[in-house]
This record gives sequence, structure tokens and C-alpha cells, in this order.
Amino acid sequence: MTAPAPHPLSLTAAPFAAAYAHLKGDTRALYRDLFRQGAATGLSIDLPPIVRQLRSESPEGEVIKFVLDLGGTPLRGLSLGDASAPGTARDNATGTHASERRATSESVLIPMIGRGGIRTYTLCVSSQVGCAMGCTFCETAQMGLIRSLEPHEIVAQWFTAAHVLGIRPKNIVFMGMGEPLDNFDNVIQAIAVLTDHLGAHVAMNKITVSTVGRIDGMKKLAAQIHQPGWHRLNLAVSVNAPNDRIRSQIMPINRAMPMAELREVLLDWPKYGGAKICIEYVLIPGVNDAPEHARELAEYVAPLPACVNLIPYNPRRDSPWPAPDEADVTRFMEWLAAAGAYVKRRRTKGRDMMGACGQLGNPEIRKRKHTPLTVSSAE
Repeated sequence: MTAPAPHPLSLTAAPFAAAYAHLKGDTRALYRDLFRQGAATGLSIDLPPIVRQLRSESPEGEVIKFVLDLGGTPLRGLSLGDASAPGTARDNATGTHASERRATSESVLIPMIGRGGIRTYTLCVSSQVGCAMGCTFCETAQMGLIRSLEPHEIVAQWFTAAHVLGIRPKNIVFMGMGEPLDNFDNVIQAIAVLTDHLGAHVAMNKITVSTVGRIDGMKKLAAQIHQPGWHRLNLAVSVNAPNDRIRSQIMPINRAMPMAELREVLLDWPKYGGAKICIEYVLIPGVNDAPEHARELAEYVAPLPACVNLIPYNPRRDSPWPAPDEADVTRFMEWLAAAGAYVKRRRTKGRDMMGACGQLGNPEIRKRKHTPLTVSSAE
């Protein structure tokens, strides 16, 4: 019995041509049309349907959060743009849907107005359903790890944005549900597909992988960045604390991989073209927002080619902490700058619909037993 061909959205151009050589016509053209136009001519594709869609206004445009049912919907010989009909539901921030009790991925399209007043979108993608890292401030961590996403399930989030919702993202950030380096092989394959010049053709420097500081996974990622075509991939690291005491309280990973060891890896990080490492710092009232915390953080990042990305805390469900006041965020930025750190503030978008940083997660699945930490795919 002939094994089924791999999912088309999991393949770069050359493997696609080999796997689908039996199809009539030019397989390179089929691949290009699939990714550039969303045309699935001659292909049978399970594209995960949208089961929930939330929209929220921001000063820079509409923020769109969409939830995909990973069970998929077969589309045979149709334009993938038609996939919005089956299973699609528009909802409000408190609505529920029966399909959300199944395995789902959550993604957010974030608008940004750049120089010249041009609006672009950043797509925040998930690499896992849930997460095993256990960060206490994060909604996704309350789910535990359900499973890792396959490459085609990661790429499908971009595909849905581009060809179902009609918004082609300029940037892609692996900052949704899950720890990307705990699903290393599948994330790398998805990036290879997304950057394939014949297909989606997303520029490598427009993709950022964010990690809680998985030192083992970061070493593997550094080796990957040395490969041809990968050197402009961006790295973001969630530090979120000025010292080991606080970081171990809110991020269990720090107990095994403390800040000094993490900084050693960052000091050795591949340096190409002057790109800076993004040091993410979620500002949590009463936890990591004091003047001495700013001084400690500035000292920690001083030797690094880094930019501190200050993120006002977005409360998870049943959070023990509130969001910080705007004045406190501004004051902490000033303290960091005065201590010599290069700092930028992440603008809050989608908080009202649980679509902001740290808020993605299925409320039906909470407090699950965490699976052991791994680096390769959990599947």
C-alpha cells in the first residue's frame, strides 16, 4: 500500500515536487500558486477551519485573534480562500464554542503603523497547544502541554491569515502558545516552508523565535543560524526578572537554567549584520518593577548586543496581579534608560479579548500535569 504524500503545507518546493510528481502540470507552478494565491488545484488539503474569531480596535488598526480547529476540513480542488465558510464563527470576547474543547491553535494578527503611515501586520503564531514551561504569569502555561504542532499546522496559521482572512503578514513572531524550542524540528521545518522563495517567500529577517531561555534549544538554534540562508533569523528571550530569585519564582525554567548560564549563551550568539537580541521583560506590579530591578536588569544586559522590550503585564485569567499603570511603565523605562539600557516599549493590543502577549490559551483546559521538558518534537 502506497504511503500518503506529506501534507503540502509541510514541504518546501523541492520535496513538494518529488512528493507530487504524479500530478499533471508543472509542480513548481502548483507550489507557487498554492502559497502565493491560495489555489489548491489538483490537491486534497486538510486546512484547519476557523472556529472562533475575535476583533478588537487599536489606535493602529483592528487586532484579529483567530482559533483553528486542528481536526481540519477537507478541501478538494477548491481555492483555499473558500475555507472560511465551514466551521467559522464570529464571536465576542466572552463567547464560547463547542469546538474549543478540542485541540486548537490560537493566532493573532497585530496591526502596526510604520514610517510613512503605512499599516502592516505581524502574525503571532503558536508552536504548541498549551505549554510545559509553567510561567506563572502566562495564560497558556495554565493549560500545561497538550501536544506540539506539526509543521503544516504552524504554516496553516500563516495560510489562514493570508488566504482566508486576506491579510498577508509582513512579520511572523513565534510568541503564541508554546515554547518553540521545545518543538524544535517542527518549528525549523515550518520556517523553512515560510521562507521558501518559490512559495510564501517571507524574509528570514521578518521572523522572530521567542524562547523562555531553553539553553539546550538555543544552542541548536545557534547552529541552525550558521546554515546558509538562516543567519538573519531573529531571537527574542523572555527574561522577565532582574535576578535569579525573582525569575525562579515566576519562571520554573530558571531553576535548571539560571540567568548567568543564559547570558553566556547570549554572549556567544551568532552575530550577523548588527541585529540585536530582543530581551523581553514583562513588567508585573509588585514583582519586578522597582528601581533596583531596573538597575539590575541594565547591568545584566550591558555586555549583550540587546534591546530590552518592555511589555506591560497582561493579566491572565484569575491573575494574582493587575496590569501596571501607564505611569509606572513610563517610569520603569526611564530608570532603564538612565542605567544605560537600550529599551523599547511594546504597545498593548488585544488585551480586552485575551489576545495580548501572555493571554492565549483555552479556558476549558487548565491545570494539566506538565510533561517533562524536551527539545525535539513532543510527537
